[in-house]
Amino acid sequence: MRDFLDALILWRLCWTLSWLDIKVRYRGSLLGPFWLTLSTAVMVGSMGFLYAELFHMDLHEYLPFLALSIVLWNFLSGVVAEACISFTAAEGMIRSVRMPFVMYGARVVVRNVVILAHNVVVIVVVDVLLKVVPGHVAWLAIPGFLLWLVVGLALSVSLGSICARFRDISPIIASIMQMAFFISGVIWQPSQLGSSQYLLLYDPFYTLLEIVRGPLLGQVPSLAIYASALISAVVVCVLSVLVFARTRNRIAFWV
Repeated sequence: MRDFLDALILWRLCWTLSWLDIKVRYRGSLLGPFWLTLSTAVMVGSMGFLYAELFHMDLHEYLPFLALSIVLWNFLSGVVAEACISFTAAEGMIRSVRMPFVMYGARVVVRNVVILAHNVVVIVVVDVLLKVVPGHVAWLAIPGFLLWLVVGLALSVSLGSICARFRDISPIIASIMQMAFFISGVIWQPSQLGSSQYLLLYDPFYTLLEIVRGPLLGQVPSLAIYASALISAVVVCVLSVLVFARTRNRIAFWV
């Protein structure tokens, strides 16, 4: 708890380091982070026409769904992937300066929020071109996104700790996220499952994605989806606290 409070006090430093990470990553690049925006737009455009034909769906209905799904999934998968190296990537700083470890996890989350802000342009352009207006329901995405931030921070400190000790965990997590991309209703609409759609309630990736994606598509997620997402978040947070409390004093030696 003290580590978390100390990180909260240093929120300006966390923001500065996150912004610096993005500037260093795209140093010398003409478009900077907008290269990700451009690649996401190309991906959405190419997959939209292809899968709309394969799934026999109306392009005007499927393309906004796909654009939103890809952008939001890129944020989730980016947080999980970088959570695995949240401490090992900051090896030099951890060994040189005494700072709260939670700040390194928050640095991962903030950095990916900034990247998400760049990619939101893709969603806006698609919605404007196809005249999609989610309405007042879109405000329901805010509490869902705040829950994402909490889960992202929890994963950053727990996965960061575990992967600092066991370096084989990171590729395993990457494989799990790749499988989840295909089975969690990212590129296909849940309604295509028909009567088996209830099975998605047992998929934490789907329910966490849907509490933000649904409102932005003008749909109110069911109470079952909210309950499943909240349960998943609580489980992740509790496990993360237990893991972090157990490993916190050893992280500096593992990196």
